[in-house]
Amino acid sequence: MSMDKRERITRRAALELRDGYYVNLGIGMPTLVANCVPAGIEVVLQSENGMLGIGEYPVAGSEDADLINAGKETVTEVPGTAYFSSADSFAMIRGGHIDLSILGAMEVDQHGNLANWMIPGKVIKGMGGAMDLVAGARRVIVTMEHTARDGAPKILKRCTLPITGLAVVETIITELAVIRVTPKGLVLEEIAPGVTVENVQDVTEPELIVFGPIKVMNDPG
Repeated sequence: MSMDKRERITRRAALELRDGYYVNLGIGMPTLVANCVPAGIEVVLQSENGMLGIGEYPVAGSEDADLINAGKETVTEVPGTAYFSSADSFAMIRGGHIDLSILGAMEVDQHGNLANWMIPGKVIKGMGGAMDLVAGARRVIVTMEHTARDGAPKILKRCTLPITGLAVVETIITELAVIRVTPKGLVLEEIAPGVTVENVQDVTEPELIVFGPIKVMNDPG
């Protein structure tokens, strides 16, 4: 692909933003969406450590060590940025005030179940805000690479890792495709340039549903 995997995924995820949204960006790749907000769209980015109004990543040399997101990365603030306790932050999340949560994942299955917080036998720092976000946000989008490092599918018929949330994922965005989770199954809506439906199906465990022509990802047309 001519475009870096992470760049393709984050740029496509940014197209799901809508004017006026309050959005939480999960640790890792999702945080890059802050640099890809489409022109003319005003969104308010929230971090569960107690910051509302996150801007783009800082230019090298201009970082403020006191301004960090939930992943402990330095960020910038926008006019009107507010700071508050993590208790207030989670009250916002649990109260259903987040329009969209964009998270990473280890596995997603055909029912929209999400596994993204631990691998048995490996040391973890804790659940973090993932369980609250998938339960409280109005929409949940997963951004991830389509397969694991060994080439195994990450989109499965049924998750094998500990579940973060049941039937919570609405959309899956990978470097290969955009897939919507529906009551009838996984609907393939977009594919990356140079990728075929067969290519995507070969690395996806459940059968994908295709309705009509498939759009090319990040194609403005």
